[in-house]
This record gives sequence, C-alpha cells and structure tokens, in this order.
Amino acid sequence: MGVPLKYYAVAENIHCTLIRKTGGKFVSQAEDGSASILYKEDGKEKGFPVPQKFIDADDWSNGKVKHMAAAMWQGFYGSGEAQEAGKEYIRYWARMQESYGSAYLDLNVDEFSTDLDERIELIKWAGKIVQEASAIPLSVDSSNIDLLKAGLSICDPGKGKPMVNSVSLERPEAIEVAASAGAVVIAGATGEDSMPQTVEERVENCEKLMGMLMDAGLSKSDVFFDPLVFPVSVDKNNGLAVIDSVKELRNLYGDEIHFAPGLSNISYGLPNRKLINTVFTHVCWQEGLDGGIVDPRHINQKALENMDTATEAYGLARDLVLGKDEFGMKYITASRNGKV
Repeated sequence: MGVPLKYYAVAENIHCTLIRKTGGKFVSQAEDGSASILYKEDGKEKGFPVPQKFIDADDWSNGKVKHMAAAMWQGFYGSGEAQEAGKEYIRYWARMQESYGSAYLDLNVDEFSTDLDERIELIKWAGKIVQEASAIPLSVDSSNIDLLKAGLSICDPGKGKPMVNSVSLERPEAIEVAASAGAVVIAGATGEDSMPQTVEERVENCEKLMGMLMDAGLSKSDVFFDPLVFPVSVDKNNGLAVIDSVKELRNLYGDEIHFAPGLSNISYGLPNRKLINTVFTHVCWQEGLDGGIVDPRHINQKALENMDTATEAYGLARDLVLGKDEFGMKYITASRNGKV
C-alpha cells in the first residue's frame, strides 16, 4: 500500500440515539426500581443514575435505554452529585474517543426531544461539556440548520476548525453556515431531490457540490466527501460503488480532499457487524478513503495499520463487501458455524 494514509476518525459515540440494553452489563437495576448506567475508566467503576423519565418511557419497557440522552438529561436538568455524574459520563466519552486518535468528536442531540428551543440550548451546553474534556474539535451533527448554528457558535477555535455534518445539494443552506463559521464539512453525495444510484451520479453530485463549496470560500482540504454507503445485504455491489466513487473523486481532486462516510451502514442486517465494518474500512482505506464516521475503539489508525488480512474471517468479510459473495451466503454460513 506504500505509506499509510492518515486516518481521520469522526467519533460517533456522543449521540442521543445510542442505546444500552437494560438487562445488560452496562445497566444496574435496584430493587426499589432505580437504575444506573455503568462504565469503567482507568480500572475504576463509575456510573450515573438514570432519570426517572427514562425508566418510565416505552424504551425501558422494551429493554433499552438511550444512555447518552439520559446522561445529557441528568447533566442538564439534574442536581448535586447526580448532575455531576451525568456530565462526567459525557466527558468520559470525549476523553476515551480522543485517546484512540479521533480527529473530531461528533455531537448530535436531534432526538433528545421534539422541542427545538430545548435542543438549541442543549447542544450549546453539551458542546461546552465535551470541549472541557477534549483537545480536538467538534463535529456538529444535525438535520436542523438552527442546531448547526447553535453548535458552531460555542466551538473553541483554539482546538482547530469545527466540522459541519453535513452539507449536500439537498440542503445548500448549510454551506453558508459552515463557511461563516470557518468550518470543514462532510459533503454528502445526495442529489437535490433523490439518492444517487450509480457511481456516476455520486461523482456528478459531488462535483456540483464542490463548485458550490469553492464559491463559498472553502478549500479542497476543508471537504470530507461522503459517497454514501448503503447495505451490502440489499445489493452486493454497494461496497464497490463506494470504492469506485473514492477512486474517481481522488482522480478529480487529488490528495487534498478527505472522506468521512458513515461506514457502518455497509453491514446493516448482517451478523457480526463489527467485523464487516472493520474490514470494509480497511479495504476502502487501501483505495484512498482516509476517514469515516466510526467507533474509534474499533476503527482507528493503529487498528488499520495492524490489520491481519490473512485470516479466514477477513477473507470472508472482504469478499462480501467486494460483491464476490452472492447474497452473502458464504459469510452468513461461516457466521452460523462460528468461523467469524
């Protein structure tokens, strides 16, 4: 492969949709009905109390809890030791993800509630908490322009340029928001009113978007393309479409541009998703993809450089993402037989 590409991990774990199983090892339930979210840092057991509103929610009855949303509620609305414990949980995820070499910490509060004013205040509060614990910039992640503006408004320029997740032809208004904040952008290949189905459509959309970004004052190095990753379980060629798009965009723009797609989409609906995600990332990395929205505990510079490509599991997952395993049957059979 030659000199390994620097890998830009956009760390995905400070996100209000993420869940823990209430019956799992990360949730402790007491006889009085109270509960705590547990974690370990530097060998020490830590945790924070789950707010009652989360215990009373339908999610809890269905065996799950949105742990990051619970921590944000506790830190934002709680009091005393419980409030501090909620804040510390958010700081922990910031510190931990940075320790794995992340380039950006993605922050998303879109599903905390339906109250926009509340979420605007929350993203500003949470962004400050994250930045207290980390030296790397925020990736402000929202489908709402007002939330993007609010998150960017508290970003510390001393940590580097923040990131906007994301801009596209579908939401051009986000381009000016990013430009005004001096931010880098995840630039999605989505069309003005449809999703691209081919490599050619992806590249055409990215070219048009790049022109708009340049006109707004961004440079090529500010652009992290997302060629859009769709599940290989739906179409065996979805992995190849990403790889071919990366190659084409590299040919067009050279080494200055970057990439940051949501790589875990490739494994949706399949067993042992962590293996597929890691192998797919490695294959794409070898073809010029230098970043992604990932869990940095599993996908990071060191992991990519030390990947054992000689294992049977790697070979099966590689064939799957390269479209060489019709319907994924070899991979699925191997998974059932405990080989992956």
